[in-house]
Amino acid sequence: MIYIIGDTHFNHAKVIDYENRPFADVKAMNKTMIKNWNKTISNKDTIYHLGDFAWGNKRQIKKIVGKLNGYKVLIKGNHDRQYGNEWWHNVGFNDVIDGGVILDNFYLLSHEPMYINSHMPYVNIHGHIHGNKMEGEGYYNASVELHKYKPISFDYIKSLYTN
Repeated sequence: MIYIIGDTHFNHAKVIDYENRPFADVKAMNKTMIKNWNKTISNKDTIYHLGDFAWGNKRQIKKIVGKLNGYKVLIKGNHDRQYGNEWWHNVGFNDVIDGGVILDNFYLLSHEPMYINSHMPYVNIHGHIHGNKMEGEGYYNASVELHKYKPISFDYIKSLYTN
C-alpha cells in the first residue's frame, strides 16, 4: 500500500509551540510519531514524506529514519533542501525528490501547496502549512497536525475525490 505524511519535524522542539502540538517535549513527540508510523506502515508499504522531515545532524536523523518501516520516499521540503539528495539517501531514504510527484495521473504530491484552479485535472496533496487548509476542493493537506500524527492511506485520500 501507499501512505503519505508531511511535516513531522522530528527533533524540532520549537515546532511543539509553533503548532500547538500536544507533546511535553521532543522525546515524547518523536516516540509517538515513530510508534504511529510503525503501527501503520509495514516494510512492504511505500510512504511518501512530503517534506520537513527532521532537525539535527546526520547521525541523529539517520537514527530516526532507521527506526521507520517502509520504502521511504522524501519529497524535499523547505527545511530539507539544505542537504543534497545523496545526503538524504545516506541517512536512509530510498528515493529523494526535489520537486513533485504525480500518482495515478491525478494526484500531485508536493511539499508546498501548488496552484490548482478548477480547470486543472489534479488534486494537490501537500504539507508545509501544518494545521491550516487551502481553500478549494483541489487540495489535501497531509501535515501531521491534521492526521493525529500518523500517516494517511493514499487509498483513503483517493476515496475523497472519486464518485
